[in-house]
Amino acid sequence: MRVLLVEDDLLLGETISDALTAEGYVVDWVVRGDAARDPLRSDFFDLVVMDNRMPGKSGLHILTELRESQNPVPVLMLSACDSLQDKVAGLDAGADDYLTKPFDMDELFARVRSLLRRHGLKTPMLSAGSLTLDVSSRQVFFDQMPVPDLTAKEIAILEVLLRNQPRFVAKHRLLESSSSWDDEITLNTIEVYISRLRKRFGANIIQTMRGVGYRIAV
Repeated sequence: MRVLLVEDDLLLGETISDALTAEGYVVDWVVRGDAARDPLRSDFFDLVVMDNRMPGKSGLHILTELRESQNPVPVLMLSACDSLQDKVAGLDAGADDYLTKPFDMDELFARVRSLLRRHGLKTPMLSAGSLTLDVSSRQVFFDQMPVPDLTAKEIAILEVLLRNQPRFVAKHRLLESSSSWDDEITLNTIEVYISRLRKRFGANIIQTMRGVGYRIAV
């Protein structure tokens, strides 16, 4: 899952980014409202977590533009303003949920999971053969046993493969789903992750079709 975080508070932004990454999400973080425009136009995100009061452009302004462009990405609005009027304004502009600062990180995780379920994740468990991914908890199971120590990028690649099974997934699509802007990874890096997953689950778990991509083998 790829998340765009729009937050100008550096300490809070780093905390949220690190926490979501630890939960298995791929996070892109910008610190100005106007810096969110280009990535929202050119990149695919599963969720936007956005502060309302931002330098450059307010979260409310970004949200209005987003909905006017018919972009349906779910948005969790963050704000230090807890007045009913502010909440109503955010929800009316198109926010899917509204979380008032300060908040507990567990509540943020719960809101994120809820939004993702409401926007298409009707099946929280993705399975193929002996391999299963719990989308909500980001836990992977193999032969019904939990698999520890998988990285966020490895889980992200598994999720894309499981969601598209039995279709082959192009390498560039796996790169987009598992990397954020500050990652210095290339298409060759995807081959490294695929190799790690094969070592973890068996050489035949992921099939390759040259010039096409990869898929989970059942």
